[in-house]
Formats: sequence, C-alpha cells, structure tokens
Amino acid sequence: MSTQEDIELSLRKKFHKDIFTPFAKGINAYEMLAPNDRVAVCISGGKDSMLMAKLFQELKRHNKFPFELEYICMDPGYLPENRKLIEENAKLMGIPVHFFESTIFDTVADIEESPCYLCARMRRGYLYSKAQELGCNKIALGHHYDDVIETILMGMLYGGQVQTMMPKIHSTNFPGMELIRPMYLIREADIIRFRDYHDLRFLQCACRFTERSAADIPFDLNSNAGELSKRKEIKHLIAELKKVNPYVESNIFKSVENVNLNTVIAYKENGRVHRFTEWYEKGNE
Repeated sequence: MSTQEDIELSLRKKFHKDIFTPFAKGINAYEMLAPNDRVAVCISGGKDSMLMAKLFQELKRHNKFPFELEYICMDPGYLPENRKLIEENAKLMGIPVHFFESTIFDTVADIEESPCYLCARMRRGYLYSKAQELGCNKIALGHHYDDVIETILMGMLYGGQVQTMMPKIHSTNFPGMELIRPMYLIREADIIRFRDYHDLRFLQCACRFTERSAADIPFDLNSNAGELSKRKEIKHLIAELKKVNPYVESNIFKSVENVNLNTVIAYKENGRVHRFTEWYEKGNE
C-alpha cells in the first residue's frame, strides 16, 4: 500500500491533469473560495471525500490566498470496524480529521419510506451545525461530475423536471453558511483509478440499510433489480448510451448550461411558474 508521500506525489505528477487540474478549475470557474474563508471539509469515509481532503491540502500548499480548513467526519452510528477504517485511512493519508457523533442511524432505523432521503437531510444539518461551531462559513462535499449528470437525468426521468446539482448553494437554515462542491468537474473513473493505483480501501455506504461490508462494492447488474437504487439504474443507462454516443456525458452536463427559455413551455423562478403564453403574443408585436 502507498504511503502519504506517494499519494501526495501522485497528485502532483500522475494524477495532476485528470484530478488536481479539474479540482482547481471547478473552484475557480464557480468561485467557490474567497480570501479568508474557513471551510469544513466533510469526510464520509468514501473514496470521493477522502480524495477531496487531499486535494484541499494540495491547494493549500499553493497558498494563492489565505483560507483555513477543518476536516470533519460525523459518525452517525458506524459499526466499530467501519469507524476504524476511516481512522486508519485518515492516518495513512495524513488527514487530521475531527470526529463527532450523532444518532442518525438510530433515528432513521424504523423509517420505511425514503430513509436515505431523511438520513441525507439530517446529515447535512449536523454538518452545517458542527462547521458553524468550528467557525467555518462553508462546508465542502465530495460530489463529482458523474453525480451531476446522474442527477440531471434522474430529475428528468423520475422527477419530471429539469434541474441539476449546483456547484454551490446558500444554506436556507444556517444563515451565512454556504455549501460548495469542489469535485464538480472530476470524473468518477479518475477517482477510482487513483484509489486502485494506491491500493486504497474505502467505505462504500456504511448505513444499516445497505451495508454488506466495509469495502467498495461494485455495481452488479445480476443482483436483484428491486434492490438497485435509481442512481445505479441511471449510471447503467448512461454507460449504455455512451456505447452509441461517446459524447453523451458531456452533452448531459452542457444541457443545463445551454437552456433556451424561448423554447421551453414553462419554467420556475423563485417558486413562481412562468409559462410561454406570458410572452408568446409579444413575439409578434
């Protein structure tokens, strides 16, 4: 297994173009960081958030402008072996993680409808609260490019709406706090290459509903279809579409950058619905 030095060197050499460059590009393009920000880097124990922590350390090394980092990990009720795996990975990778506990797993254990949604909402609240307690004005989550395009398709096919996972958003419940997604332009395949190159083992999903082991679990099309999450179905659909059109992923991503309001029947703005009939006749005046 690689050492901390090996991991850091690879981000400057082997994976610089495919991982660090899009990390820095996303932060700059979407203006995620500003001088004197204090960012809570939220670590779940998975491959994405652990890599994000290392990328922030590398960015900090460049010292373009002053900002501070807090590495936080909420333990919502992990099994001891999973908590241990996170701690071991953090030590190996040189990430000074601040752990804190919550009882989220116990709270959602008996919820039958949408337990994952409730768990995610509760996690977000705990992370904002802890970040605020530590004097941070932003939290950083490890969502990547593939998460973004999957969210776009999920919204269309299962939600009947056009929306995306934004690169940054203001918190509605924690005034002055902001959420940023600095992995926004990084491809999941490159994250997996980084993980496998260093022979690293991270949590996949350690909740009580999906946990089979602490190791990453590959997507198996032969598994019970009823157990597949909608996101995995979308991931498979995109892979199939890519066989026909190699540009399908970038086209999905660009689709929410190239919205033409003159060619949509209706859209929402600040909760209000606007229909094309509002301006249709004006086009002939």
